[in-house]
Amino acid sequence: MYWEELEQQCINCRKCAIGNKRTNCVFGCGNKNADIMFIGEAPGQSEDAEGIPFVGLAGKHLDKFLCAVGINREDVYIANILKCRPDNNRDPLPEEQENCINYLREQVKLVRPKLIVCLGRISAMKLIKPDFKITKEHGIFFKKGAFTITAVYHPAALLRDPSKNQDMYTDMKKIAEFIKA
Repeated sequence: MYWEELEQQCINCRKCAIGNKRTNCVFGCGNKNADIMFIGEAPGQSEDAEGIPFVGLAGKHLDKFLCAVGINREDVYIANILKCRPDNNRDPLPEEQENCINYLREQVKLVRPKLIVCLGRISAMKLIKPDFKITKEHGIFFKKGAFTITAVYHPAALLRDPSKNQDMYTDMKKIAEFIKA
């Protein structure tokens, strides 16, 4: 499958109710040959308005960490499990995740990143393991099939609890070092 075809399928998707309420499908953005692929859970209000993942306050916070460890946002690919915004930014329902996961799987196949970084516990629970504990397992690298995956705190969680910013910085340094190796 090619990018244009996959994105068009996603734009036309109406498998769940949130697809009918969205302003924009938030497919993904960035370098389609990236070494790093960041994956969040679902778009927020700003992302729904612009059709681009991680452009709101959480995205700006993520950008600060990328910059701090010498990673250019243009060099990574960013996507979410869900391509549409859940009502009131609630956690994605399991059936919504299942409706969208194949779009994400195809994106991962097309990008073929050296490292997948889950942004937050929801993404980590879906992509790494169902009982993932973000406070205990953030920054740990896991091997899943052909991919290396890690998880970091979601940037929105860091805005609510700045005490975790140092952990995020440490994890992001490990990510930058992994890519350079």
